[in-house]
Amino acid sequence: MGVRMALNLSLQGLCVLLSTMVAAQITELRLVNGSHRCEGRVEVKYKGKWGTVYDYRWYLQAADVVCKQLECGHAIDARRDAYFGRGVGPIWLVNTVCKGTKPTLNDCSHDTLQDYRSLGLSHSRDAGVVCSGFVRLAGGDGPCLGRVEVHSGKDWVPLSDGNFTLLTAQVICAELGCGKAVSFLGDMSIKESYRVWPKEFQCKGHEPELWFCHNESCPGDACHRGAVQVFCSVYTEVRLMKNGISQCEGQVEMHISGQWKTLCASHWNMANANVVCQQLGCGVAVSTPKGAYFVEGGDKIWEARFHCSGAESFLWNCPVTALGIPSCTHGNTASVICSGNQTQVLPQCNDSVSEPEGSAASQESAATCSDSRQLRLVDGGGPCAGRVEILHQGSWGTICDDSWDLSDAHVVCRQLGCGEALNATVSAHFGEGSDPIWLDDLECTGKESHIWKCPSRGWGQHDCRHKEDAGVICSDFLKLRVVSEDQECAGWLEVFYNGTWGSVCHSPMADITLSIICRHLGCGDSGTVSDSIVPREGSRPRWVDQIQCRKTDSSLWQCPSDPWRRNSCFLQEEAYISCAGVRPRSCPTAAACTDKEKLRLRGGDTECSGRVEVWHEGSWGTVCDDSWSLAEAEVVCQQLGCGSALEALQKAAFGPGNGSIWLDEVKCRGREPSLWDCAADPWGQNNCKHEEDAGVRCSGGRTSLQSPAGGIRQGPNLVRGIFSLSEMLCFFLGALLFLVLVILVIQMYRWRAKRRALPSFEDVPNEAVYEEIDYLVATKEDLLGSTGALSDDSVTKLPYYTGDGEDNTDFQPAPGSRAQKTDAPSEDYDNVEEVPVPEAPFASWVNEGELPPGEENVVRASPTGSSLQFSRGIAGPGKEEASPWLLQGEEGDPGYDDVELNAPQTSTMVFS
Repeated sequence: MGVRMALNLSLQGLCVLLSTMVAAQITELRLVNGSHRCEGRVEVKYKGKWGTVYDYRWYLQAADVVCKQLECGHAIDARRDAYFGRGVGPIWLVNTVCKGTKPTLNDCSHDTLQDYRSLGLSHSRDAGVVCSGFVRLAGGDGPCLGRVEVHSGKDWVPLSDGNFTLLTAQVICAELGCGKAVSFLGDMSIKESYRVWPKEFQCKGHEPELWFCHNESCPGDACHRGAVQVFCSVYTEVRLMKNGISQCEGQVEMHISGQWKTLCASHWNMANANVVCQQLGCGVAVSTPKGAYFVEGGDKIWEARFHCSGAESFLWNCPVTALGIPSCTHGNTASVICSGNQTQVLPQCNDSVSEPEGSAASQESAATCSDSRQLRLVDGGGPCAGRVEILHQGSWGTICDDSWDLSDAHVVCRQLGCGEALNATVSAHFGEGSDPIWLDDLECTGKESHIWKCPSRGWGQHDCRHKEDAGVICSDFLKLRVVSEDQECAGWLEVFYNGTWGSVCHSPMADITLSIICRHLGCGDSGTVSDSIVPREGSRPRWVDQIQCRKTDSSLWQCPSDPWRRNSCFLQEEAYISCAGVRPRSCPTAAACTDKEKLRLRGGDTECSGRVEVWHEGSWGTVCDDSWSLAEAEVVCQQLGCGSALEALQKAAFGPGNGSIWLDEVKCRGREPSLWDCAADPWGQNNCKHEEDAGVRCSGGRTSLQSPAGGIRQGPNLVRGIFSLSEMLCFFLGALLFLVLVILVIQMYRWRAKRRALPSFEDVPNEAVYEEIDYLVATKEDLLGSTGALSDDSVTKLPYYTGDGEDNTDFQPAPGSRAQKTDAPSEDYDNVEEVPVPEAPFASWVNEGELPPGEENVVRASPTGSSLQFSRGIAGPGKEEASPWLLQGEEGDPGYDDVELNAPQTSTMVFS
């Protein structure tokens, strides 16, 4: 009985412990008071009540656990001090620390779950998080344009474009706070290594977030591998209002960030009006009366300026400028009167036929024809600077710079709504155009409404080339930079306005503003403002303050701000920023660099051809072609690792560059390791234009060569393109050496063959060597008395000796010899007469050529190869053994020095 009771008590205790552990768990998690589902104040549910988290030791690791648990991507920020407002009810969690990759907030360490308000804690320190969200737009110019990606809990993956609709795009844009979807583009390519989200979303358009849309697995569990790109905009709708009714004439109103706002008439022109009329299906613009339909008490006027060329499909596709725009004057609202014919298009101008001047038909034709033309500025870095181009008869063309001056440029700037002209550029300052050159010798007064209304030679009448294309820089042209002595992407922020560089004021600058500025500069996606920098000296404008960018802004120019003023803030309030891409100023890349990284080629058809550009003082610039030759080109090619120079090109053969012309009069010897080692004028000092930019073509790019003007042309020299001069010289010398070696080997072979063909008679006293001699030997008397040729009847043939030594007595007839006319000798030498040779001066040797000492025992062949000479050491007196040469005759006859044996049709043999 006692054992049973003890067991029951143990089971009851275990149940109580388990119930306590379960009750101590957080059952739910949510974010409150954020702008969307994935940001806000962190609240947890415990014992059926919602409570907050105290921010003591609240770090990004814990915030990341919250984001992943809610399937909201990863944590961007861990907010403190009740950033999203104070909560109500209990404070359940204190001292929350998450280490590693905890799956839920329950797995993180924290103090005992209880209401800590009883211990004196307050909601003034409630914790919050900002998550990246379940969906994002990536790869675009900002957070409101790009490829749709969703967070899988571990990383971002593309969303398939299968069954994707504009309604789904609308939900995405709304969730991201990016206004409304303007359009989307499917079938975007993605890398093979990427996987796509395995489900398809089917939104109705009213869902607050993509997460709440109905979704299904892809058909056959195989999603289409095409990604989808979405374009969001705060500018979503446009209308013309007259007497409270939307129609084809009236005041221009636009739906901006959820509100209808009237557009300002400042800088509103016919190009903008034509886009509105065509977008609404109201034909073409007839006129733009200012303030004609103004209604008192209307919404606030939107001051942003649109810079349309007239070819855009929607007004929000036009470039927009909001930075520094002054407030619109009362009643100065934009209005448009459209033709009302939805099928009407802008008429093309017929310059060959004209109505009588002053007639109604002439005036109407002139108005509509003038409006069909369009004007734009190209390659200037913005809508208010660049090469002037006119759309006429369906083609964009340029203006020649003959007689081009500020009066002409004023008309262009005013027509485009870009303020006043600061500079009238000539000689294709912004690069050469293409297609027609429409106008030449313009003589504007500066008061004309359109550039084509100025006096000129007439449409298409000129004597120019595109190297004379005209351009302008208007006062509203804007440019941004950071100024620093030793860094890139960090320094004093400056903007170019009204022809002068000036500072930007730093208050306030939210994170989104800094992000857009850094992205505008190409310096990363984030940045900070430094308040501890000592103010710099000098006097300059402080152009603009109170910049407040929005997520939908893709550049700084679209951000609203205070109007332009020369003194917008105090000297101490100039902005010094540091972007994420900060790097040393001496290098064009973030890593440490050598001279090779400070040199590049641009505009060529291969990586080893193009316009030469050098990095100096934080920017790329070109090299003037004065004194430019193959020696300088060789140094450039070698420095870039592109082989040898094939051509040193001049006169901007690969197109004119931009920016500074850093080097001029460069003079190299061709062997320098770097272009920086060559002599040149001081940096930045030159008398050149970009039409004189130098270029190179190196052997490293051995592809079909495309000329700068287009088309394929034959390379300059195929051999030269493969081998350098030094390589060709080495090849030639190697071939010559090889030929010499071949000749030497052949001569050696012939010499050795001759040596093998001759008998060796060295050491004759010890070893007699005989060759076959098919000669006839006469008797002594006949030999001494005969002066003619020997006959076969008067001679005895010398036997053929085949012995290898003195003991060998075997004789054989010479192979192939005729039958002997005398009896064959016996097998011994005794029956053969020995012919002694007296001791006498061997004049015959002297006559034939004196032998050097030590060579008396040598058997020598005559130069002709047909006679043999034997030294006296072989047959001379003092030899007691029988001579190997046996002649028939009397012994001891001293009456001869040389004996020549001649046989008919045989060679001569001389004995000494």
